[in-house]
Amino acid sequence: MGQIISVVNQKGGVGKTTTAVNLAAYLSQLGKFVLLIDLDPQSNATSNLGVSKELERGVYEVLTGPYSFKEVMVDTAHEFYKLIPATVSLAGAGVEFVNLDRREFRLYDNLLEIRNDFDYIIIDCPPSLGLLTINGLVASDQVLIPVQAEYFALEGLGQLVSTISLIQENIKPELDILGAVLTMYDKRFKLANDVLMELYKYFPNKIFRSVIPRSVRLSEAPSHGQTILAYDPKSKGAKAYERLAKEFVYHTSPY
Repeated sequence: MGQIISVVNQKGGVGKTTTAVNLAAYLSQLGKFVLLIDLDPQSNATSNLGVSKELERGVYEVLTGPYSFKEVMVDTAHEFYKLIPATVSLAGAGVEFVNLDRREFRLYDNLLEIRNDFDYIIIDCPPSLGLLTINGLVASDQVLIPVQAEYFALEGLGQLVSTISLIQENIKPELDILGAVLTMYDKRFKLANDVLMELYKYFPNKIFRSVIPRSVRLSEAPSHGQTILAYDPKSKGAKAYERLAKEFVYHTSPY
């Protein structure tokens, strides 16, 4: 059975989508069958992979309509790497979900058909704790939390952990925090190291050793509709995500 992991942080600009897109790319390079679900109305993961946001069907049309994920799935430039894109319609999903049956389980229910087709299903959640993110968490086995190496990035982590705890207590007891990964790290600054130490208070024994550095090449890749693996595989950002993917497989392997 494929493992489903949500990439979550309600604070924007922390490298959440960059991590989801590039982690999935390197997992596919390791020979894993990977599906990335763009659950963010901003559709950044979709455009990052060179797919148009103007598609007629995407994740919204599955969650609210008659379509299945198999019908809206698209290829990426990488072998073994598929995408469920976000369309412009997703922006109104939070409001429309309110009156739907099993509103917290819409994603979970629709993933049952395909979860065995992949080794990993990565969900790029919105930078909020609304119904879309709750759907992502309920559908997931584990949660990966990117945290920017800046002081204010720590704000709100307590709220995120509380939300995860509420879902564990009321909806999905088996949901687990896989860990936190530090992004935009610059070892020259003492603050970055202070943030890393503070993270250990929130996630003892659950900090990935692979740290994602600040990188111009990582920032450039989305504008070209490419992952860092395709854009500049020799850059320090690419090497960091390659290490993260290997560490990720180690921590999620059932063997």
